[in-house]
Amino acid sequence: MNDKDRQFLIGLFNAAVVAADPERTLAEHLPKPPKGRTIVIGAGKGSAQLAAAFEKLWKGPLEGIVVTRYGFGCPTKHVKVMEASHPVPDEAGLAGSRALFDAVKDLTEDDLVVALISGGGSALLPMPAETLSLSDEIDLNKALLASGAPISVMNAIRKQISEIKGGRLALACHPARVVSLIVSDIPGDDPAQVASGPTVPHEASRADARALVEAWRIQLPPRIASFMKSDASLPPSPDDPRFKQNEVKIIASARQSLEAAARYAEAQRIPAVILSDSIEGESRDVGAVHAALLREVATRNRPFAKPVVILSGGETTVTIKGKGRGGRNSEFLLSLAMAAEGYEFAALAADTDGIDGSENNAGAFASGDTVARLRAAGLNPRSLLAANDSYSAFETLGDLFVPGPTGTNVNDFRAFLLR
Repeated sequence: MNDKDRQFLIGLFNAAVVAADPERTLAEHLPKPPKGRTIVIGAGKGSAQLAAAFEKLWKGPLEGIVVTRYGFGCPTKHVKVMEASHPVPDEAGLAGSRALFDAVKDLTEDDLVVALISGGGSALLPMPAETLSLSDEIDLNKALLASGAPISVMNAIRKQISEIKGGRLALACHPARVVSLIVSDIPGDDPAQVASGPTVPHEASRADARALVEAWRIQLPPRIASFMKSDASLPPSPDDPRFKQNEVKIIASARQSLEAAARYAEAQRIPAVILSDSIEGESRDVGAVHAALLREVATRNRPFAKPVVILSGGETTVTIKGKGRGGRNSEFLLSLAMAAEGYEFAALAADTDGIDGSENNAGAFASGDTVARLRAAGLNPRSLLAANDSYSAFETLGDLFVPGPTGTNVNDFRAFLLR
């Protein structure tokens, strides 16, 4: 891949991230100031940047706490930023959950709670049900991450064993009004699914969650499996009257960011098409499907004619079978590169929060010669994919994409350039 194409792909990614900039998106959705106090709470990989932007925009006094991933914090004046582990919960996350409940104690109907929610909040806010422990919730998270189930399935199960998810944090704010301002990383933008909905209730029942466990053949830890058979600590119903006065707004999403990237491409006089903002599925399978499309465009100029930029978003999953390093975007790209070997294209797949999985990269770059370069370096692409070791593949080639934390999170971003 030449430097011109690489910089063009980075420009597309940056345009997508800027479209979800916290200060820009919050400005259009500020609630009216209350008679009483304004309390800011939040969780997610972008919660610190959301809090800092909210402080700039808000005209009255405020206070509060948000929880973000280690290394994703930023300076704030009035809102305390706590950091915790992602994607596997830890004690710091449990302390953060407790601090959020403390922040909303003893509120009145004159008070306002602004909840700044972004992706990643599920892992950052552990608070197991009374009969369970933090280690139980950690074991559940590990099982879910290894299962290959989509995020909607994982979150439906997580909120069944939690004391903070599924709208429970919003109930603790009553009788104050809660306005949830949400940056969506969920295909379809269901606000109850983002961060497992700490301030937004969901209709999924315990029986629904059990059915999902069975359908996806998820191997629950024994203590979690036993708890799921009971009716203990059921999540609140969306019909609960205590939610009636609350507001929920999606302030940024994958759709908006992909549209911004398309505008960037067209400003460079390259036509752009958006496949979908909500593609899900096993990463390597989705990569192979995208590769088939690239081959069709490259050889037959259909369904899109060259030159063209093809964009897609959503959130794929990885069923972990090997012991390698990598995330869903780099695994997607390795699969795509194998299935489109020899064709002329340049591609970038990355998580818009700046981190793909648990490594330091957001994703990676690939092109038609990626697989040949891996073989020239003495590596077997098929073996790397089988071991879930896509990080090592792109690290060897110097093709990792490492922008650092972006301050937002609107799911995966994929761009394919065919000149």
